[in-house]
Amino acid sequence: MPTKPTSAITALEEAHKIAFAPFVFQATVSLKKLGVLTCIFEHRRKGGLTIEELSELLSVSTYGLGVLLEIAESAQIVSKPKDKYSLTKTGYFLNFDETVNVNLNFTNDVCYEGLYHLNDAIKNGKPEGLQVFGDWDTIYEGLSQLKPETQKSWFEFDHHYSDGIFKEALDYVFRNNPKSIFDVGCNTGKFTLHCLHKNPEVTLTLFDLPGQLNKALQAVEAAGFKNRVSGQPINWLKPNPKMQGAPDSIWMSQFLDCFSESEIVTILSTCVKVMSSDTELIIVETFTDRQKFEKAKFALEATSLYFTAMANGTSKMYPAKVLKKLIESAGLMVSEDHPLGDYHTLLVCKKRE
Repeated sequence: MPTKPTSAITALEEAHKIAFAPFVFQATVSLKKLGVLTCIFEHRRKGGLTIEELSELLSVSTYGLGVLLEIAESAQIVSKPKDKYSLTKTGYFLNFDETVNVNLNFTNDVCYEGLYHLNDAIKNGKPEGLQVFGDWDTIYEGLSQLKPETQKSWFEFDHHYSDGIFKEALDYVFRNNPKSIFDVGCNTGKFTLHCLHKNPEVTLTLFDLPGQLNKALQAVEAAGFKNRVSGQPINWLKPNPKMQGAPDSIWMSQFLDCFSESEIVTILSTCVKVMSSDTELIIVETFTDRQKFEKAKFALEATSLYFTAMANGTSKMYPAKVLKKLIESAGLMVSEDHPLGDYHTLLVCKKRE
């Protein structure tokens, strides 16, 4: 469907919005932290609040509130009929929608400062923004050492886009009754715990960097499943990574997008070496070319910039057509392709004979 041409004045307005977007973003963060948006919402039945009333309720100066609310009104986050501030629908979602808040906190706490170095990351092929947190080659090496607030926002972002599909995914994982599963990129061990609760006989082997692996194993032990789980520390960026064992199924969820195309082929090729003709390799990803909503595609493309500036400097959120080519290059074939939830795709891969 042809796109209607944008008028010059509208295009100029959009350009100005982009130029000042960081100001609107940080004003929104401040309004949320100060409790302004919540306070306005709580007094909606009385027609909103004046700036003086807000100042008294929140113990914030009218000057400070004024500069925040003025730009918030221009950005259509609040409205001010009859000198009383009310939330717009946009303001409501910014303050109360779970997905929006996960994205906003991730942007502010994990990405914002480091994104200043995006241009250097593009030129050098390294996550140059990571220097704001520490001296690591990738964010994953330092994840267990980040400040608690930063860790919290990172894990909430990661889990928000994975936890909701676990239940549906488990039906695919266990339909052939696997006895042993490799959880590759186990993170905090959440999916492993789902598997252990679902099937009392299955055993799992966890693969991740030492810091992440130890956290996952601790969670498993705390849940009483220590005897059914083992771990193998692995760094996929080192030469010739190796896996030990013979799994019935290999699981990797939102894992391959953390690597470059050549690294993905190395990871999948390593998996092929421990697979039999019956082994299923199950990949779950959010593909940029499979989103029903334009804003979901936009969010994934923004996440790619996080990978560039902060995570590793070489990976991104991939289209399905790209990942499928990499799967074939590694000696695998996609035997099944299923939509999962609102954003995800589940691919079942088999070893190509």
